[in-house]
Amino acid sequence: MKKRANKVLKEEETLCCCEYVNRHGERSHIGACCCDCEDLDDACDRFLKREPQKPESLSQVAAVVSDRIRVPWLWGGARKVELSIIPPLILLPVLLHLAALHFLLGVVVLTALPGLVLWYYYFTHRKKGRTLFFLSLALFSLTYMYYLFVKEVIPRGDVDVPQLTVVTVGVILTLSALVLTKRDPGIVQPDKEAIHSTVTYYSPLVDRDPSLNGEKHDVTMTVTNRTGSPDRVGQENKGRNWCQVCRVERPPRAGHCRICGVCVLRLDHHCVWINNCVGQANHRSFLLTLFFFLLTSVYGIILVLQSVCPQQYVLTALLYCPGVYDEYSTALCFTCAWYSSIVTIGLLHLLVVQLINVSYNVTEREARIALREKTAHSAFWGLIVDTGVYSRGFRSNWSEFMTMGDQVSRPCPADLVVGDLSD
Repeated sequence: MKKRANKVLKEEETLCCCEYVNRHGERSHIGACCCDCEDLDDACDRFLKREPQKPESLSQVAAVVSDRIRVPWLWGGARKVELSIIPPLILLPVLLHLAALHFLLGVVVLTALPGLVLWYYYFTHRKKGRTLFFLSLALFSLTYMYYLFVKEVIPRGDVDVPQLTVVTVGVILTLSALVLTKRDPGIVQPDKEAIHSTVTYYSPLVDRDPSLNGEKHDVTMTVTNRTGSPDRVGQENKGRNWCQVCRVERPPRAGHCRICGVCVLRLDHHCVWINNCVGQANHRSFLLTLFFFLLTSVYGIILVLQSVCPQQYVLTALLYCPGVYDEYSTALCFTCAWYSSIVTIGLLHLLVVQLINVSYNVTEREARIALREKTAHSAFWGLIVDTGVYSRGFRSNWSEFMTMGDQVSRPCPADLVVGDLSD
């Protein structure tokens, strides 16, 4: 096994920055991305001949395309690029520049864009699949808005250095908080009491004389989980909060995420915008990310509106800004302000719901289950949900929330011991 691992490692080290090992285990080059594509040739040939496509044709073509789209990398060869990252990088600039051409185009684009994003969300959420589309859209929206702010608004001379510094620091703090949120949300680890060592005896090989090894048998000691067969597990853990997928006993308030495929302590929800679960370990940094983003976005929108609509009040400039479409630069800034306002309103609603849930010591998952089972008190069209199970008062709830992340123990890898046992 070690020789095989070393062989694979040496092969990876010999790859240049533009080479990679494809899905068939063969060495390839990114310059040959359009060569030897039988699946695509067959699909195009059937399309031109008006013949029906094979049931697996589209999936095979998608697998080939996703495997061959790579970027050069200095270590280990070319790296694979997730296809879901690409659409936001193309569609967002194109749609924003298109919306800046005319007022009616702006109305159509800014109305259709949120609808398309929601449709894609429900499409992927129904399949319970992971996608980097929303994370790519969130990161690119933040960086692209900052880029247009520096390129289009700063040259107008209406924003001074301290104001630019505040916006820059806000962007950096938002990205820093996002990095913290992307860490382990608090994955449930197997109970140490349910883990024990097992000893496996291996008989001497046929072509090997035991006397060459001092008449000793090879023994491998591994750390395994005491799970057994699924039927036995179900009987032993009947009445317990047992996860048949992760094969662990979940503590109270923990839940299984079908998208990530893991059980998370105090699971709140799976956030597609960070492509990660929000749980006990990263819930605080998640709220911090929303807070920094909203402050930065609101302040940036105010600066943009003061620059392109200096004669109007900030509160009314979004609705009435005469002459803003006379110049393409001001129209683009105005369109971006509208786009940022739509995103800000959506994330503000999310932050308000999160703050209310923390105040009542209820997670979004618990609130959704309680509303479905009609066991909770709700108000303001479901904005406030009180299950009455874990709430201990406003101060105690927030005190528990602010300290719960420190109570998560980080996982440690299991030890693997290989030794000999004499007769």
